[in-house]
Amino acid sequence: MTLVTVTRRSAQRTPRAAGGPERPLRDRGAWFLVLPALIPILVLSVGPLLYGILLAFTDSQSGRTQPTRWIGGLNFQDLLHDTLFWESFRIGLVWAVGVTVPQFLLALGLALLLGQDLRLRWLARALAIIPWAMPEVVVGIMWRLVYNPDAGVLTETLRDLGLGGGHDWLSGLGTALPAVIFVGVWAGMPQTTVALLAGLQNTPRELHEAAAVDGAGAWRRFRTVTWPALRPVALAITALNLIWNFNSFALVYVLTGGGPGGRTRLPMLFAYEEAFRYGQFGYAAAMGCVMVAVISLLLALFLVGRLRGGDDA
Repeated sequence: MTLVTVTRRSAQRTPRAAGGPERPLRDRGAWFLVLPALIPILVLSVGPLLYGILLAFTDSQSGRTQPTRWIGGLNFQDLLHDTLFWESFRIGLVWAVGVTVPQFLLALGLALLLGQDLRLRWLARALAIIPWAMPEVVVGIMWRLVYNPDAGVLTETLRDLGLGGGHDWLSGLGTALPAVIFVGVWAGMPQTTVALLAGLQNTPRELHEAAAVDGAGAWRRFRTVTWPALRPVALAITALNLIWNFNSFALVYVLTGGGPGGRTRLPMLFAYEEAFRYGQFGYAAAMGCVMVAVISLLLALFLVGRLRGGDDA
């Protein structure tokens, strides 16, 4: 009877110890450790986002002596009929896709090359990430000098090759956007290359050797061995690049300022001008809400696709 009694008491104490007062203490300790990272996110990201959403439903303007009024969805109604905003939205999509797709293809080729056993491979990898280490403002100033119609590197090279010169690439209505897209691809390719190269390192070398022994060529080995292992990384970095490129501001602002004639005016540039050049804070906040909604939709579609194909990825 004594042994049975002790066993029952031990069985009664075990659940209490597992889910008793120690677990709330552990939960509070975990929250305490998370707070240093959570507070800056709430203060610097979530707070301004909520304030911007609130501002979009007001007539807030700079230099007003009258108090700001709540106007409901009037700013969004004006956006529906603002052809300039939707034109900038179209340019933003062209820019985002035009930068992301070549960026990925070139980065994939460079990652495959840097993944080979080459001499001085460490030096090539270091040189490949130099554009990534440069601030966007510095990149923009550098490429403005390259595109300079009078003494730029591109102009001098074309003259030496007998192909003419003196063309103002950043001021031409037909060349400004392609010229800016080229710079965007150059500046963002190292980031994609690093991500894809990291994914390639996780591909077992034994699978390539087995496929080569079975007579598979380079393309077939890439399609059946490399790409299935690389696909999750490729999808993730492509989705992130699409979002980052759509939100671009500094690079295009330094290169063209949105010109000529609005041909490179991305949505972020348009919202910036409305807010800080014309003082329409409420209207600019409404633009920001629309852009956040579009980006959230793209991210949701990406996550849904990953969840549906998670087992295959």
